[in-house]
Formats: sequence, C-alpha cells, structure tokens
Amino acid sequence: MSKETEIGKGIFENVGGIENISRIAHCMTRVRLGIRDNSKVNSEGLKKVPGVLGVVEDETLQIIVGPGIVNKVADFMARTAGVKIGETISENLDQDLGKSGKELVEEKAAATKASLKAKQNNSSSFKRLLRSISNIFIPLIPGFVGAGLIAGIAALLANNITAGNLNPAIWNQYVDILIVINKGIFAFLSIYVGINTANEFGGTPVLGGGVAGITMISGLAEGHTITNIFTGQPILAGQGGIIGVLLAVWLMCLLEKNLRKVIPNAIDIIVTPTLVLLIIGLVTIFLIMPFAGLISEGLVSVINWTINVGGIFAGFILGTLFLPMVMLGLHQILIPIHVEMINQTGSTLLLPILAMAGGGQVGAAIALWIRCRKNKPLINMIKGGLPVGILGIGEPLIYGVTIPLGRPFITACIGGGVGGAVIGAFGNVGAIAIGPSGAALIPLIANHMWLAYIFGLLAAYLGGFILTYFFGTPKDATKAIEE
Repeated sequence: MSKETEIGKGIFENVGGIENISRIAHCMTRVRLGIRDNSKVNSEGLKKVPGVLGVVEDETLQIIVGPGIVNKVADFMARTAGVKIGETISENLDQDLGKSGKELVEEKAAATKASLKAKQNNSSSFKRLLRSISNIFIPLIPGFVGAGLIAGIAALLANNITAGNLNPAIWNQYVDILIVINKGIFAFLSIYVGINTANEFGGTPVLGGGVAGITMISGLAEGHTITNIFTGQPILAGQGGIIGVLLAVWLMCLLEKNLRKVIPNAIDIIVTPTLVLLIIGLVTIFLIMPFAGLISEGLVSVINWTINVGGIFAGFILGTLFLPMVMLGLHQILIPIHVEMINQTGSTLLLPILAMAGGGQVGAAIALWIRCRKNKPLINMIKGGLPVGILGIGEPLIYGVTIPLGRPFITACIGGGVGGAVIGAFGNVGAIAIGPSGAALIPLIANHMWLAYIFGLLAAYLGGFILTYFFGTPKDATKAIEE
C-alpha cells in the first residue's frame, strides 16, 4: 500500500468516513475537506496518522501533509469517494432503507444542526473572508509561479542582449516568445480572478469572467474614451485592479441570485445574464473602477512608503510577525495586495521581506538537528521538512517541528525578523510574481537585487540558528529517543 493511500485511509477513518465529507479539495500542502458533522471528526486521531503534519480546524477541515504528496492524497480520496477534486459529494440519505422517512429526516436535521452550530462557534465573517480569498487565489498560484519564472528568464536574456553578450538578431525573437507566454497568464489575470470569484460566491463563472473583462476596457474603438459621469475624467483600462474585480464580481453574484428568484424559468436564460452584465457593467465602469482605483493606489503607496521609510525596523517587524499570520490563516489576505503591487509597480516589495520568515524556520530546524541529534523521531521530521523548507514551503517544519516544541517557533520568528531587517536595509528588493518563498523565490526577484535577497535569506538562516541553538531548544527534546 502506497504512503498516500495509507494517509488517505487514515483521514477517512478519523473524519467519520466518506459519508461525513461533502467536498474534497487541496492547496499546495493541505487536503481541504468540507465536513457535514464536525462532532464526528477525531482531531487527535488525525494528528496521529503517519504522514499528517498538522490539522487546522476551520469552516473547512485542513489536514497538512506537505507538498507533492498532497495532490496524491487528495486524488486518492476523491477517487475513493467517486468524485472529482472540488465536486460536492452526494449524501445518499436513502441508503438505509430500514429506517422510516421520519427517522432519516430527524437524523439529517440533527446532523445539520450540529454542523451549523460548530461552524457558528468556530467561524466569523473575517474568517469566511479569508477562506474565500484563499479559494479564489490559491488555484492561480501555479500559474503565477510558472509565468513569473518565464518572465525572469526573458529579463535575463534581454539584459544579456543589451550587454552585448547575445546576438539580438537571434535572441530577440526568443525573448518575444517568452513574453507572449508570460502574458497568457498576467494579461488576463483579472478574468481568471473573476471566474474564481464567481465560483466562490455562487455566481455563473462566465459572467464573473465577463464582468472582470469589462475592467480591461477592451471594446473601445481606437482613439475613443469613456468619460466618468461623476468626475469628468476618462476611465482607464485596469483602473481599480484586482480589488475592483473582486468587488464587482461579488456584487454580480448577489444580483444574479436575487434576479433568479423573481425571473420566470422560461426567460431566465435570456433575461438574467443580460440584466446582470448591463447593470453590473455600468456600476463597474462608473463607480467601482474609480473607487477601487483610489483604494488600491493608496494601499500600494502606503505599503511601499512604510517599507522604504521604515527600512530595517519595518523589515524586522514584518519578518517576525508573518509566521503567526500563517498560523492564523491571515496571510491569505495579502495575496490580492501582492497582485495589485505587481500590477501597479511591476513588483511586490512586501513578499521578499515576508519570505524571510521561512528562512528563520530553516535556521531553527538546523539548530535542532544538531542539538537534538539523539531524538530520532524529531530528526526524521526535520529531514523530511528541511528540503521543502529551503524551497519556501514551511508548513512541514512549522506544524511538524517548531510549533509542537514551542520555544523554537518563537526563535524562528525572530530569526525571520533578522532576515527581514537585512532586506529592509537594502531597500527596493521586490518580486515580479507570487510563488513559494525561500530559495525558490530567487529567480523572481526584480531589479537585479538577487544578491540582496540571498543576503537576507542567509541572515534569516543564521538568526534562526543562533537564537534556537542557544535559547530555543527545549531540554526534553535533546533526550535520546529511538524510533
């Protein structure tokens, strides 16, 4: 039996079986499950399943198994359940023919009540917002990474052409081809975000993409402009950015749901999409785009100003606090901010600083490896989490090593702050795309600042190592423990 099969079966056994799961999905490191009755979930049992690094209980149950294997575990679970990734699993309430209809409906009502109560106790409007942002942007991250690396290669070739190291007659065409491939993602990013936003909030995906496409102002004849009826200023393509797209498509979903309640089924297919596009289109052009434009421009300006003026201090605070944000799931709120910074300025100055948090984890893990070398189970966890931690995926080390031990998590956070301070001291260290942090982010660093980023990463490694070696190693973890 393969490792991913064992993990999948262990998860099924501890969440109340397939029948207690409503949806199976995954991100880069976590299997995400929709749970019908939270009272049937054995969280402690889940944590003991070999290969499970941690459990996050939210409105969706998140089981951390690490990069690479998460796809295989989720795929096995979806195949076992007979659905595709992301599909809703049928409840099959009629499977128990020995029970009366009254008994079945009472059981269903009790389960639903328990589930809703658990969700009310463990959720909030802010958590739901974070989850929605996560669901919208996480599926796009592979595209960000791939297209970003291609843009980095194109920039490297272009620089060598300018420097005279490559023949422009031969290499310019290759640069053009790479840019075209890159733009396949980033030129139409708003449409992808619009489709995912519609999916998340229960709207029609093609309408979500259509509303997002309106912000591109792509249907104007050459030389024509649209004048804002409130300000008298021309509407600019992309004004309002991703924030405007999120707001417009969310409003679209609300309007579409309400229209479908009152429009007769016979004409719904004609009337509803027409009214949705017309009404939301006008609202988007004349209200949302100018309003969101002011918000996004102000937000990006404030963040860049804080980083540039705050320098070392700002870098230390941001680098130190990022891992606690990851623990609480608050880091998802930063994704649209990164995207908007890239749209407006070509890079995000925030991401390289926050990436230092993972460097502090790596340094702490190496210190624990040395200090706790007699603790075989801990060493095996470190061996498994360290390679992917160096590449910027820190959850295996966070949930499998430092958080369970306590003090190493704190020293790792401070080590990340040291790296952030170094990045802040250099200044103007940005990333041209969103992707894993750590060493994997090096090819995405903008403005030829790769060396500054590497210095910051080494400082985070060293800070996390020294602080953990001398102050963050629990005595209990140093004791000899055999496998």
